[in-house]
Amino acid sequence: MSISAEMVRQLREQTGAGMMDCKSALVEAKGDAKEARQLLRKKGLAAAAKKAGRTASEGVVGSYIHPGAKVGVLIEVNCETDFVAKTPEFHALVKDLAMHVAAAAPAAATYVSKDQVPAEVLEKEKEIYRAQAVAQGKPEKVVERIAEGKLKEYYENFCLLEQPFIKDPKLTVGQLITEKIAVIKENIVVRRFARFRIGEAAGEAEAATE
Repeated sequence: MSISAEMVRQLREQTGAGMMDCKSALVEAKGDAKEARQLLRKKGLAAAAKKAGRTASEGVVGSYIHPGAKVGVLIEVNCETDFVAKTPEFHALVKDLAMHVAAAAPAAATYVSKDQVPAEVLEKEKEIYRAQAVAQGKPEKVVERIAEGKLKEYYENFCLLEQPFIKDPKLTVGQLITEKIAVIKENIVVRRFARFRIGEAAGEAEAATE
């Protein structure tokens, strides 16, 4: 199948990958844009995994004020070099992440990642899920499995990296960052964020740190 320049351009806009990478993916996918995007994502995951352990000590603190000035967000996103921290691509990512946090429900996005959730919080949640399963008459042997399964919903609600990205719900925020790591070619880390809403009492602003 002939791969047109327009097909390559559209895939590049959707993924941010290089022109040659996009063309190669389209050729491999026989012109199927959806399949080509999946191929690029898989390659991006492999590339990002190699960078995940690298130190990210540069970056920026981004902000977003929602129209009406009732909700605002501060977020620190780190990368490896000051050069990347100044690029339009990196700043666009930081803005998207700040907008996502602003759009989250007030009680959501308490933590950056699953690793931050205290063990006692998880155990308390599991106790609730177990009690619910028992009340529904579920067999005792599956109660624990049900409780573990419901933790996935908890993570999606309260952990930023596990949430569906507001601009593309097919991606989690974590997957979005992984794709950007593959494009920018540096490790990227959300260090912390805070969400402010007019009328909150002191100490009620949602905040999280890595």
